[in-house]
Amino acid sequence: MQLTSPRGLIHSGHYCIPGIAMPTQDTEERREYYRIEDRVALEIIPARQGQEADAAPLPPLFSLLGELHQLDFEAQHLLRQIAESNRTLANYLKVQNKRIELLGQALAQDLLKDQSAPQPVILSEGGISFASEQPQAEGDGLTLKLILLPQGLGLVLAARVVYCTPMDDGRYDIGTEFEALTDAQRQLLARHILQKQALERRLALENLQGD
Repeated sequence: MQLTSPRGLIHSGHYCIPGIAMPTQDTEERREYYRIEDRVALEIIPARQGQEADAAPLPPLFSLLGELHQLDFEAQHLLRQIAESNRTLANYLKVQNKRIELLGQALAQDLLKDQSAPQPVILSEGGISFASEQPQAEGDGLTLKLILLPQGLGLVLAARVVYCTPMDDGRYDIGTEFEALTDAQRQLLARHILQKQALERRLALENLQGD
């Protein structure tokens, strides 16, 4: 799979429109993904440190936020069923979910204090591309520790380097594809991407109305 670089180029030869998700295909699975320009807190753990990273416990707050989002994901189908028979109760539960989401965002600010500053990336369900001070060899495995904003969703994902290209500023444009995602991880990524797309569309509409 080819990914968009942070510099705005899609390696398949197409062009990236800022703020708009672009379709791409995984060459093996032939399924369509959508890329978004995003900012995430990202920690890159090389393959040679992978076993140590797997053995090291995650920060409690990182794990807690991940569990909160996982529970919310698992409850969505129950909420839809409740809405079919009791709209008032469903609306009340949505308000409670919003309160929990806001608390999670506040907790995420504490988590970010111990992480690197959010950086621009190109993200899809299939992989992520980013700029790095250090090069990575094509085909190498990585462990990527991501915190998606603003909800503070923490994910630890296995990935493999598909390209590493020198940039004019001395850094490297690195594209990766995720490996062995669970259904829950894929769905959480998909929901984040859809929410980001919806926000971009709403902001674009507000700008047009403001003009």
